Amino acid sequence: MSTPVLSVEGMTVQFPTRRGILTAVDDVSFSIKAGEVLGVVGESGAGKSMTGSAIIGLIEPPGRISSGQVFLHGERIDTLPAEKMRRVRGRKIGMIFQDPLTSLNPLYTVAEQLVETIRTHLPLSAADARKRAIGLLDDVGIPDASRRIDDYPHQFSGGMRQRVVIALALCADPDLVIADEPTTALDVSVQAQIIDVMKKLCAEKGAAIMLITHDMGVIAEIADRVAVMYAGRLAEIGPVRKVISDAAHPYTKGLMGSIPSLLSDAERLTQIPGSMPRLTAIPQGCPFNPRCSYAFDRCYIERPDPLPHDERRVACWLYDKEEALS
Repeated sequence: MSTPVLSVEGMTVQFPTRRGILTAVDDVSFSIKAGEVLGVVGESGAGKSMTGSAIIGLIEPPGRISSGQVFLHGERIDTLPAEKMRRVRGRKIGMIFQDPLTSLNPLYTVAEQLVETIRTHLPLSAADARKRAIGLLDDVGIPDASRRIDDYPHQFSGGMRQRVVIALALCADPDLVIADEPTTALDVSVQAQIIDVMKKLCAEKGAAIMLITHDMGVIAEIADRVAVMYAGRLAEIGPVRKVISDAAHPYTKGLMGSIPSLLSDAERLTQIPGSMPRLTAIPQGCPFNPRCSYAFDRCYIERPDPLPHDERRVACWLYDKEEALS
């Protein structure tokens, strides 16, 4: 088998606080192959964005990766010096942030920002870099790109700014793109266009995409596999159709049940009782046990690691074969 573009092995991210160590990401492992989209979903505070930030080395000190490893094409990157990681981040990894205004400098034209990024990572002249920038804007669906390239960010609509951010992330043909809520706050038609751009990126460039979102509709539309996070840990990871149509983890079942369906006759949506625990007060055993209707004695004592189940991995003692036999 070919080496995955991205491999994350047992990654834990911690922040020292006055009250002790806060674990934001806890022993997370997954991989993404070339041309594959891995969707990462979960409630706010589940650790989705922190996982993406840790992979690309953008955790604010004193936060740090306290254990685990991150590999890009089989080469470890989580221990690289800041300067080397900066080159990897621009050349081999592209990042698409939720709010395009945080990625674009309002004082510079789109042309200046794209050309500077391209010339930082590729050996191109200013003229060739500009041609490449116009081509990228065409690729992401900016109409009349040769003229609009000289506009400032505020002259674009929200959807068009997000397209510019995607173009910025693709400047150096990265092998991996981490997209953090790229369709949030956009209307449905613009969301569909952004999804089409990302599908095209996978199909034509063979890039691996880590898509962080809370929108299961977007995941169902674009992802090949989905990872469900809860309280900084992976609850379930597997093929998107399997997870959506036949969720295994009780938390995933609750998420799927909370999505309205035209095919369902149910009068009320499923509601998960309670709320996700604070990262400073995660309960012993399975972190989902206070909200889980399936919990039994072992769930309150031992924390389950992801267990194999039907083409996926599920962090739930219900799928422990030894437990089932006892």
